Amino acid sequence: MGSHRLARWWREPTARRWLLFGTLAAVFLSVNVYRLSTAVIAEPLMAAFGTTGAQLGTLHAAFFYVYAVMQIPTGILVDRVGPRRTAAAGALVMNVGAIWFALADSYAGAFGARLLIGLGGSVIFVSMLRFCANWFRSGEFATMSGLCFAVGGLGGILATTPFALAVEAAGWRETIAALGVLGLVVSALTYLLVRDSPERAGLRPIEGVPEQPRLSLSEVRTFTLGVLSDRSTWVVSVLLFCTGGVNLTLFGLWGIPYVVQTYDTSVTVASVVTLLGGVGSVLGPPSIGRLSDRLERRTELIVAGCLLFTLALGLIAVTGNPPLPVVGLVFFVNGALLGTFVLTYPMVKERHASRASGISTGSVNGASFLGAALLPTVMGQALDAYWTGDVVGGVRVYTATGYRLAFAIAALCGLIAVGCALWLHREERT
Repeated sequence: MGSHRLARWWREPTARRWLLFGTLAAVFLSVNVYRLSTAVIAEPLMAAFGTTGAQLGTLHAAFFYVYAVMQIPTGILVDRVGPRRTAAAGALVMNVGAIWFALADSYAGAFGARLLIGLGGSVIFVSMLRFCANWFRSGEFATMSGLCFAVGGLGGILATTPFALAVEAAGWRETIAALGVLGLVVSALTYLLVRDSPERAGLRPIEGVPEQPRLSLSEVRTFTLGVLSDRSTWVVSVLLFCTGGVNLTLFGLWGIPYVVQTYDTSVTVASVVTLLGGVGSVLGPPSIGRLSDRLERRTELIVAGCLLFTLALGLIAVTGNPPLPVVGLVFFVNGALLGTFVLTYPMVKERHASRASGISTGSVNGASFLGAALLPTVMGQALDAYWTGDVVGGVRVYTATGYRLAFAIAALCGLIAVGCALWLHREERT
């Protein structure tokens, strides 16, 4: 009887889609562990490769440079080739890069490996969104977008305290190598299990989810030009550059060194503080996405989110070292507010043909990662500018002034995001 029920469940498209989504989610989980775990191993990396703060920021950002550049090509790939093959190939490349990073014995080798991780990881999120567009109704897309980001938030949680404990027990190289081997298994499962649509899985169509044929080359050109000529695409991109770039920089690199050096704590304790940002990004996006779908409101929530985001960062910039629970609260709030920034994805998708959802979402998705590529180095330069020459265990110790300046840069990005959100709200109302 159990096997019979399982077979019926497997033939039901509204049930099967969750298994396939879960497979893609497992890949995206590892993307977020790789891209955010640098914060935990920041000091070992500085000691292993003898880097400055700016050099460490550049090593961390290598992932995001290639990730940002690949977003429009990824959108074209998933619309033209399909999310299944795109995601499986990306997972393979990403995890080969992770194993290389674990074995690297020079800064140049680590930088090249980090680029390869970013290249493979760059295609996963847009593949997930394209999968959701093919298997879920349009009225569910904001909820599913939020759920995708929640998966990323869970990866962010794993990249903090759990990753720190694994590194403490086994070493950073061994931990990353083990993740790479496990990831190769998941990449194979992605190719074997995932299908691009119910029809391609041999199932009946889902009511309200029309089959979306793959794009021809002429359609790719037409839709790409249409998305890139839309002013809203560029305003959303600036907003995501500022908000997503700041969060990825804080949670992925400078958050843990800030807590360790400002409050004289261990990396494990500091990782618990930054873990709160991951908890927020797990809880916020699906909740806010569902609220937006129910209220049919987008821009009001985006404006409110950008304002709170800026105020939270400004608090640390002004005070420098508020009580540690306040820092944890700021990280949690900023992680949860990711749910308001995610609402820009369905906004952009709804402005263009559903068959080009990969191109439209990919076009704006790259902005967060361009921010995550540039801001770590900018903040690292601010920290280096106020470095007094203190070194402990081969690692630079930065001043409170340097960290305040870094958070001031983040708050300035928040102000720019507020301006973008207000423009989007005014554009929608008019």
